[in-house]
Amino acid sequence: QLRPVESGGGSVQSGGSLKLACAVSGHTDSVYCMGWFRQAPGKEREGVAAIGADGTSYADSVKGRFTISQDNVKNTVYLEMNSLKVEDTAMYYCAADPSPGWAKRRCTITDIPENYWGQGTQVTVSS
Repeated sequence: QLRPVESGGGSVQSGGSLKLACAVSGHTDSVYCMGWFRQAPGKEREGVAAIGADGTSYADSVKGRFTISQDNVKNTVYLEMNSLKVEDTAMYYCAADPSPGWAKRRCTITDIPENYWGQGTQVTVSS
């Protein structure tokens, strides 16, 4: 099992947009829990967006601004981030867990074991 590989992070001004990509080993159409979480220095890990067997879910802090999607041909998960705020600054991690148990439970990104995380990509939003 190879770890996911993220790309697309960077620096942007408040109100700007970024799109993150996560290349997943294996076929994304058979992965029942994948998505993004973030962690800022001194803060708790926060699940941002997820795609599970029951659809997509978002943290309240990003609803209406972020969109998660998947491309099953490219085996890639995307996170489109619009109207970025300074408080969105964090290291963003992709996680994808192929365990079949996720097909029957709600996908909770922060419960995915560390061996299924990517290396992270930094997003910095300045005012």
